Amino acid sequence: MPISQSRSEIVAWVGSHIVPHEARLRLWLKGMRISDDEVNDIIQDAYVRIARLQSVAHISDGKSYFFQTAKSVLIQKIRRSRIVPIGQLTEIDAANLSDTGPSAERRLSARQELDNVRALIASLPDRCRTIFEMRRIQGLSQKEIAKRLGVTENVVEMQAVRGLKLILKGLEINDKGGGGATTVKAETRFEVKTNGK
Repeated sequence: MPISQSRSEIVAWVGSHIVPHEARLRLWLKGMRISDDEVNDIIQDAYVRIARLQSVAHISDGKSYFFQTAKSVLIQKIRRSRIVPIGQLTEIDAANLSDTGPSAERRLSARQELDNVRALIASLPDRCRTIFEMRRIQGLSQKEIAKRLGVTENVVEMQAVRGLKLILKGLEINDKGGGGATTVKAETRFEVKTNGK
């Protein structure tokens, strides 16, 4: 267990090892289409978490620790909101950040959640999945998707909403200890039959 350090030592360390990386962290977060207000909140929460540490002696790479802390804050915000911005999760997963701090559990939890969301997307009916991925992952407009697939914008909107609802339902089932993507797949088949689509 690290020996406690004085507040002034921690503040000085943060000033020289963390603060210089704030601009880069802001760019990284903005690259995931996060609003300026949310970026400010995430960075503020990351600073608060670091400031609460009893010691920073265990941190060998301030930049990696700062980015990993911000990533953890972002994942926690996503979980709390129950809205899954797939593009953000994909970019979080793709970020090559080494965490020198004690957060293996957080990384494992985030990886499991991302794998779960990917499985839920894969379980969507074909057209629904295609439209959902084009809209939520690739960021295409409804108009562009409709043009590419030769369908109306109304169809695109309905299928994108349907996909999101099914994924959220799957996450809810998983939170309650249910069957996850397999259950959503079965419910999807039922929904297709009852709606006649």
